[in-house]
Amino acid sequence: MSIRRYYVPDAIVFITQVVHGRQPIFQHEQHIALLRSVLHHVKKHHPFHMIAYVFLPEHFHLLLRPLDDATFSDVMQSLKRNFTLDYKTMIGINGRMKFWQKGFWDHVIRDEDDFSNHLDYIHYNPVHHGLVTHPEDWPHSSYLEWKKRNAYPERWGWSMPDSVNLIDWHSAESGEPNRGE
Repeated sequence: MSIRRYYVPDAIVFITQVVHGRQPIFQHEQHIALLRSVLHHVKKHHPFHMIAYVFLPEHFHLLLRPLDDATFSDVMQSLKRNFTLDYKTMIGINGRMKFWQKGFWDHVIRDEDDFSNHLDYIHYNPVHHGLVTHPEDWPHSSYLEWKKRNAYPERWGWSMPDSVNLIDWHSAESGEPNRGE
């Protein structure tokens, strides 16, 4: 079965990418810094607006809007390739390496409710995975930026928000490519 991606002009897209074998590579600060640096570099070649993100030890979620003629597939292909090359250089590996799970999971945001639910999902994710007890305690997400914009009340996410229950956790966490279903 082939992967079916839907490219909607000016659309916001939710993306999940998983490290091969769910190795917790991003538990190390230098690897998070490398991921941020590569994303910044990719943005110059395949412009996009980063709306929200969370980097977890073995996967990440992005909410982005590609700009100009870039697609989210362009962004992800460049990100995965360049991160892998730079990571291999950083740790001194020559030759082939399978770093990422094949493909990635994407979901085109449909409306304001869908946007809010996925934004909440991203920001609640470190709590869901038991990494912290409160979203504001996780340093590798856009939660505090959104909180400064008054998008979240005090103590948001200290218990599971109803909006987060509306997301298909299994699909969003698997990182497996959409199969057009």
